[in-house]
Amino acid sequence: MSQLSTKHLLGIKDLTPEDLHLIFQTADQFKEVINRPIKKVPSLRDITIANVFFENSTRTRLSFELAEKRLSADVVNFSAGNSSVKKGETLLDTVNNILSMKVDMVVMRHASPGAPHFLSKHIDANIVNAGDGTHEHPTQALLDTFSIREKLGDVAGKKVCLFGDIVHSRVALSNIFALKKLGAEVMVCGPKTLLPKYVESLGVKVELDVRKALQWCDVANVLRIQLERQQLKYFPSLREYSQYYGINKGLLDSLDKEIVIMHPGPINRGVELNSDVADSDAAIILDQVENGVAVRMAVLYLLAGAGA
Repeated sequence: MSQLSTKHLLGIKDLTPEDLHLIFQTADQFKEVINRPIKKVPSLRDITIANVFFENSTRTRLSFELAEKRLSADVVNFSAGNSSVKKGETLLDTVNNILSMKVDMVVMRHASPGAPHFLSKHIDANIVNAGDGTHEHPTQALLDTFSIREKLGDVAGKKVCLFGDIVHSRVALSNIFALKKLGAEVMVCGPKTLLPKYVESLGVKVELDVRKALQWCDVANVLRIQLERQQLKYFPSLREYSQYYGINKGLLDSLDKEIVIMHPGPINRGVELNSDVADSDAAIILDQVENGVAVRMAVLYLLAGAGA
C-alpha cells in the first residue's frame, strides 16, 4: 500500500493501523532528508498549502511551515487574530476566500471540536487537523508514537502512561487512539478532576498514584497543565499539583528500572516536570520536536497523493 485510506487527516480515529505504518515508513525517509546538508526535496513544488490558525500556536505552526518548505510547497500563513474573522466573517467564508486563491491543502487549528470535519464536507482541498479544541491533535500523536518506535524499536506491547491534564488534552485522546491501534497498553494518571469520566471506555487503565504509574510504564508521556482552558479550579494550586503529580529526579531514581520521558511542550517547568528530568538522558523531548517535522512532511506528502 502506498496511499492513505483517507483524503484528509481529521483525527487518528479515522486512520487504520496500515495508515500509521505507512506514515512512519515515509517519515523515516524524510528524517534522512532533514539531516542532509541540503534539506529540501521538490516533492510538493506544485502544491500550495494554507496554514489557517484560529488559535495561538508556536510549535505546531512552525513545525508545519518547516515541513512544507522542506517539501518545496508554496505556503500561505493565515492568523485569525489579524483577520476578517474579527469582523464577523464565518469559518466557511474565510476558508473559501483562501481557496479561491487556488490553495490545494489547508492545515487548520480551531478552538471548536469538529471544525476540520465540518470544513472537509464543504470544500475540495485536503484538510489537516492541527488541533480542534479539546478533541484531537493527530500529528502530535503521530510524532509521539513515531518517537516511541524510534527509541524502543516498536510500539506493540509497550506500556505507555499519559500523565496530567487528560480532560482538556486533545493530545491525550489522539495518543490513546494511536497507541491502541499499534498494540500498546495505555494508562492515564492524574487527579480525578482532570480525568474524563468516559476514559475507561477507551480501553485504558486508570491510576491515581504517580509512583505506581511510573513503576508500571515503559514510557511516561507527561502532558502540560492547560491553565488557559480551565475556567474552573480543578486542583487547589500549582504547588500542590507539583507536590502530588510532578515528576522529579528523586522519583525516577526510586524506581527499579529506567523509563522514557516525553512531553509535547511547552513544559511548565517545576509543575508537571522538573528541569532535572526534562533535561536528563531519559527525556526524548527534543527528539519529538525533530520527529515532528519528518512526520508532518510524511502526512503532507501522502495526502497530496505524491505517494500514489
